[in-house]
Amino acid sequence: MTPQSSQHGSPLPGLPEPDPQTGAAVKAADRAHVFHSWSAQDLIDPLAVAGAQGSYFWDYEGNRFLDFSSGLVFTNIGYQHPKVVAAIQEQAGKLATFAPAFAVEARSEAARLIAERTPGDLDKIFFTNGGAEAVENAVRMARVHTGRTKVLSAYRSYHGSTAAAINLTGDPRRWASDNGSAGVVRFWAPFLYRTPFYAENEAQECERALAHLESTIAYEGPQAVAAIILETIPGTAGIMTPPPGYLQGVREICDRYGIVFILDEVMAGFGRAGTWFAADLYDVVPDLMTFAKGVNSGYVPLGGVAISGKIAETFAKRPYPGGLTYSGHPLACAAAVATLRVMEEEGVVENAARLGAEVVEPELRRLAERHPSVGEVRGVGMFWALDLVKDRETHEPLVPYNATGEVNAPMAAFGAAAKKRGLWPFINMNRTHVVPPCTVTEEELKEGFAALDEALTVADEHTV
Repeated sequence: MTPQSSQHGSPLPGLPEPDPQTGAAVKAADRAHVFHSWSAQDLIDPLAVAGAQGSYFWDYEGNRFLDFSSGLVFTNIGYQHPKVVAAIQEQAGKLATFAPAFAVEARSEAARLIAERTPGDLDKIFFTNGGAEAVENAVRMARVHTGRTKVLSAYRSYHGSTAAAINLTGDPRRWASDNGSAGVVRFWAPFLYRTPFYAENEAQECERALAHLESTIAYEGPQAVAAIILETIPGTAGIMTPPPGYLQGVREICDRYGIVFILDEVMAGFGRAGTWFAADLYDVVPDLMTFAKGVNSGYVPLGGVAISGKIAETFAKRPYPGGLTYSGHPLACAAAVATLRVMEEEGVVENAARLGAEVVEPELRRLAERHPSVGEVRGVGMFWALDLVKDRETHEPLVPYNATGEVNAPMAAFGAAAKKRGLWPFINMNRTHVVPPCTVTEEELKEGFAALDEALTVADEHTV
């Protein structure tokens, strides 16, 4: 797929005519007034987006991109699904907003539909505006429920950027804010490709990771640990699927010490892993589960905490000390109801599972055979990562950990090459993630892999 603009001829079929003047005005207003997250403001050049549909978006110059990032891994049903757009419009005409202390149809129905799909007895839903607030409230629930303060979280994790969530995060975005949440303790979760345990296989990695976690608890004092929080499958940190038995092992440790087990499914949930929740793959039920993103494909901000019976019972006669003005906002909940129905009716979860196994995995493994820069392929469903390396033998990353500026040039060049070929990648450190909408077609996937194939030749230039 090659992007086409007014400089290269007529716009792509189905796209509006290029409108560079409007695009320039949008960009100018952005640069004058919008403060962007995780960015040095003078060093960024945001693309002015004119529209989006399904798996694609386009700019004002007429360039179209196949989105292998799903926004920030949230447009699980693609852009502008007509049924979800219509549901938001209908709800706006009926009841655009209402305070959270009331029973509202859209809110009640969204909670019911989510609870139907969560594992085990996670049947109570506390709504938030997004994933970080979900993590904040899950941790608060765990601390109040147990009367303990410490929370254990993993390196190679991301849980959000609000006060407690950023301190629970295990990647470098935490460093500037590493002062706000007393009682956070980090540990190493399993990751065989870059094992911290000198393991030779998945069984060893699992066994040693569980022993490490239990020893960490012992040295921190089990009576002080309120919760362990894990991404079921870490997302931004690298899509490292846990080895068989690991999550069940964590569940058993939590049960033994009276620790609340929190699974963060903000990115992995709602079809992304080829199941409704990634926890379904591992036959594990946490005490609390956070969600956001795919619950309504990000059409209106929404997140939440799914709560087990024993945690809910703590607050049956005792007020829960937390709340949000927009908790369960009617527009967001209407979007969630429509999204969940679309996913059911159109077999979106099944599509992610089938194409993940039949197309994505074999195609990515073929790319790995062709390109020495691909060190490892890992993932499931529509949730994959290519670990790019300088040296396959040593696993040395293509760029150093948390690289910026000139040392990050190989990954920047790879990203530019992908975009030049009409593919919008999700890049983090030395990895490119393959996370298209769960509604993606086989034809679109192969189109994207052809562009990825060409872009990886740029990464290959930096291998030994």
